Amino acid sequence: MRQMIVFALCLGGAVALSGCEQMSDEDVERAVAGVNVIDETGLNDIMLQAGDPNEAVAYFSRSVQQYPDRIDLKRGLARSLVRARKPAEAARVWTLVVASDEVTPDDRINLADALIRAGDWTKAEDALDKVAPTVETYNRYRLEAMVADANEEWKKADSFYETAVGLTTQPARTLNNWGYSKLTRGDFAGAEKLFLEALTYDDTMFTAKNNLMMARGALRKYDMPVLSVTQAERAQLLHTLALAAIKQGDVTMGKTLLEEAIDTHPQHFEAAVRALRALESNVVRG
Repeated sequence: MRQMIVFALCLGGAVALSGCEQMSDEDVERAVAGVNVIDETGLNDIMLQAGDPNEAVAYFSRSVQQYPDRIDLKRGLARSLVRARKPAEAARVWTLVVASDEVTPDDRINLADALIRAGDWTKAEDALDKVAPTVETYNRYRLEAMVADANEEWKKADSFYETAVGLTTQPARTLNNWGYSKLTRGDFAGAEKLFLEALTYDDTMFTAKNNLMMARGALRKYDMPVLSVTQAERAQLLHTLALAAIKQGDVTMGKTLLEEAIDTHPQHFEAAVRALRALESNVVRG
């Protein structure tokens, strides 16, 4: 990809230069430098948006070594590390960005995001505390909600989640997180409502569907609502609902749901088969 961009730009530059054979060395260097800047800017965007995460990490690592004072390249490296599922390394790079004179509120928010992904909640909270109160963005409030959740500050968490949802047109992920927070607190009805709302924005989010089954199971609602699911997904959701029923002590219902999950799955559903065998074995011994 990069070779193609460089070739195309250099070819254009060669055509332009061929018509001006009397250009000085200084003019030529200036023209080539302009081509390099265009190529670099386009390639940076490509690597951030469409490149393989590990290739992007390698590209930005080389670029940072070559131009250690370029904050934009460090930002690219940090974002690529997050995409490559290396949040601890990303946090270290974001820390360097935040320590620079070019730091922005988004840099601090991105640092907090990487720290949360790395499981360092205390440092994430510290990073968010340094963001000015006037910075009211979706990402800021989404992360504030997650930190409040981790601290079991439920009222603050609910307030931050509600604010975050109001600041985006795609709140499915945040609604799912909020619902899971309600689930862990034992507010199963509240959780069910939030998971259903999340699915109105993204009906492909399997995590929200699975969480919905856990919430409904805790409420002893053992029927599946109308959802957009594949046959395999339906079987997996029935399996989750079955386990929730068994946890509630509704063993007969759990057995029925496991049998339905096994019959529904287009292939051999080993997890459900094992659960059914274990259930039947315990019933026989009991």
